[in-house]
Amino acid sequence: MGTIGAVVAAAIVFVGSHFLLSHPLRRPLVGAMGELGFMGVYSVVAIATFGWLIVAYLKAPLTSPLWPVGDGIWALVTVGMLIAAILLMGSLIRNPALPTGGKPGALPVAALGVFAVTRHPMMWSFALWGLCHIVVFPVAKNIVLATAIVVLALIGAALQDRKKERLQPDLWPAWESKTSYLPFAAIAAGRARFGRFGLHTLLGGLVVWLVATWAHQPLAGWAAGVWRWL
Repeated sequence: MGTIGAVVAAAIVFVGSHFLLSHPLRRPLVGAMGELGFMGVYSVVAIATFGWLIVAYLKAPLTSPLWPVGDGIWALVTVGMLIAAILLMGSLIRNPALPTGGKPGALPVAALGVFAVTRHPMMWSFALWGLCHIVVFPVAKNIVLATAIVVLALIGAALQDRKKERLQPDLWPAWESKTSYLPFAAIAAGRARFGRFGLHTLLGGLVVWLVATWAHQPLAGWAAGVWRWL
């Protein structure tokens, strides 16, 4: 039997190694082993530390929930996870924040769809996933794991902006002026307009949401999403 402390330790190493490799250690490592070599090291470390986190999570004891979870919370989380799925699918197409192999990527002329909501839709989808899982499954080991995902996503997004500003000083600030880190801030400020969501975003998000929530029953042993009421 593992401990909650082991989950905390694994979460710290998982998040900390990601930040170290993505930022202060990236440049010297790329200079020493090249972009492909660095990506290999990064991938091995990410997989190993995430694997450790999952194993520690599975071995840790199941503590009592910190608050009761009724249908109202389930309904709120179900909607939140649909939004997360839409943000995730929308972030996979024409996302200037995705890795480009060290080469500056092209930036969209205007912020459309999920990018009008936030310039980091993928990161916010992960953060929303973490927050939803904390709310609906408030046991100690899950709170630690989900918090690690939230911290990695939101702080990682902010640090990514700083890195992009350095790497693309003539392009990224212009993209920042059209978008926002915080969801809906650019829309509220009049710098972007809500709408223009592609079919891949809405339909793809719906499919991912339905499949992912259905998978909770065979994988976790309890129903999630709309399947809870069907």
